[in-house]
Amino acid sequence: MHQQIPPSSSEPKPAAREDRRLLMRYHRDGDRRARDELVERFMPLARQLARRYQRGSEPLEDLVQVASVGLVKAIDRFDPARTTAFSSYAVPTMVGELKRYFRDFGWAVHVPRGMQERTVAVQSTVTRLSKELGRSPSATEVGEILDLNEELVLEALEAALAYDALSLEAPRPGGDEPADSAFADTLGEEDERFELVELGVTIAPALRSLPERERRILQMRFVDDMTQSEIAARIGVSQMHISRLIRRSLARLAAAAEAGEREVETAAA
Repeated sequence: MHQQIPPSSSEPKPAAREDRRLLMRYHRDGDRRARDELVERFMPLARQLARRYQRGSEPLEDLVQVASVGLVKAIDRFDPARTTAFSSYAVPTMVGELKRYFRDFGWAVHVPRGMQERTVAVQSTVTRLSKELGRSPSATEVGEILDLNEELVLEALEAALAYDALSLEAPRPGGDEPADSAFADTLGEEDERFELVELGVTIAPALRSLPERERRILQMRFVDDMTQSEIAARIGVSQMHISRLIRRSLARLAAAAEAGEREVETAAA
């Protein structure tokens, strides 16, 4: 009686054999239905990886789509002649696609790739140590695990704040302000008088060069808001004469303002 020999542990499992059969149909015969079936078989794995890398407010379905792109790339690039299981090639490909997504599109503010990777490592270590220690770890404790000094750990934690952008319309939490107040309510408004200040600095020399009577007339007209008739009665001349003086003074000031703008543009160039 012959002793039954157990199957070798290196023999592919039924699931791996089915994966290879589908891959052969797709790559050798161009059967796109086989490709679709492979995608369907590995979608639970893609969703699992997407859930593992989910953080912040990133929608899970978006990450599943990114992992799915990595899965399709793995199917297209895998050589069925390889002896390794397809899953050992698909997982790193999907993970790489997820990391690339976070690097290129996930951050609200551009952060160098090295800093992004360090930030992810620091956050992951903080989460793990918090569970082990039952408290938030110090920067020194995190640095000992990752072989980083305290300054680099703090820099990574600060960089993590650049991942999410908060809308100015979002409500402000806590504080003494009403519950419906938004962050935009804390921003100052544009002061329209800034332009007047700049204009005043530009024309100030020309204004000082005007005769004293003309300066008085401009002040009465544009500061004291007097009519030309009232100014004429105050000065003791005709209204027509006041009108001519105002037009002449304004023309001088306009020329001075234009000359000042040209000087600024020349200096900037």
